[in-house]
Amino acid sequence: MKKKQARQTQARLCDTMAHTSPSEAPSSLTDPRAIKSGQALRAAMLRLLERKPLEQITVREIAAEAGVHYATFFRHHPTKEALLDDVAADQIDRLVTLTLPVLDEAGSDASFLALATYVDEHRSLWTTLLTGGAASAMRAELLRISQRVAAERAPTESYIPVELATICTVSLIVEILSWWLRQPAEALSVAQAARILHRLVLSSAITGTLEALA
Repeated sequence: MKKKQARQTQARLCDTMAHTSPSEAPSSLTDPRAIKSGQALRAAMLRLLERKPLEQITVREIAAEAGVHYATFFRHHPTKEALLDDVAADQIDRLVTLTLPVLDEAGSDASFLALATYVDEHRSLWTTLLTGGAASAMRAELLRISQRVAAERAPTESYIPVELATICTVSLIVEILSWWLRQPAEALSVAQAARILHRLVLSSAITGTLEALA
């Protein structure tokens, strides 16, 4: 049953990512009150995910946390999983924004620290997104957006195709973050996680450069 639910969640997320963006999501209505309630629901989901996993969160809790009527929830989203899809689309854009400086300048300590800090501040959410049933769809979407944005910012001359560089770097970052999120919260500090990201990604970049020059 859990595997079936995971597949359904992944399929729904894929479909949502393929056809919508945060600005095009169903909750983005023209009525100012609807826009406000939609934003409140997304913020409520983020706060609740910081306290407990999605499986333990009910629609009534989300509505109460958002300060909206129970029926209002269903005018925006058919299920709590659909709301998570909406939240995920927005969070992916935020994570990509933080990842791009890492792609641009592999030696920047501040970029890795900002990335690790953001993920830690939303640890429950990103644990759900990167290690839960929708993890595969999340990774694919994160890579897709990263490739699109990286292509727009790519240098005119590079020893490695930007698409390949983005695939390697984003995949490595996602694997490190996923591993970190599976550890107990107290096992590794944000600074330690950032250091691991920095050294592994930088090591990969240096190795590639040396091989290209050989």
